[in-house]
Amino acid sequence: MKSKAASSASPRAGDLPRPGERKRGVDGYLGYLLRQANAASSHALQQALADLGLTAPQFLVLTLVKAYPGQPAAQIARLALLTPQTLTVIVRNLERDGALSRTAPAAGRAISLNVTPAGEALLVQCRARTAPLEARMAAGLSPEEESVVRRWLVRVATEFAGDGDIAPLA
Repeated sequence: MKSKAASSASPRAGDLPRPGERKRGVDGYLGYLLRQANAASSHALQQALADLGLTAPQFLVLTLVKAYPGQPAAQIARLALLTPQTLTVIVRNLERDGALSRTAPAAGRAISLNVTPAGEALLVQCRARTAPLEARMAAGLSPEEESVVRRWLVRVATEFAGDGDIAPLA
């Protein structure tokens, strides 16, 4: 027979912890906590962009093409951690919507991607919606603490990337 203390220590079916509780809190595995934070922030981002008709991966690709104009799709796929196939679908949709253009290169070079004026306007709208999310993520952190978090996240990414790129997510 289980003691009352033992039975109260294990969760009952349907009695799962909320984010921040038990193993979903500070005592949880770092990898799980990173995944939990990524899932929560990705969901919030998707909600913020929904009425613009833009997905989070499309926003990511537009942002990267704006930051690195003229790059071939393969390079943007690597930066976005997306498979070339997934990026092709995203680029096709953004081009159809007038947000991206593909430029035919000189002989022997890959097609380059660029943000169109319509894409620039869309990014302005996206930034107006994502800025509050960024502020929520950093809420309660001093500038020094935010800098520590940013450096730690970069260190984790570079540590696990090794000598090559990080594997694509989709």
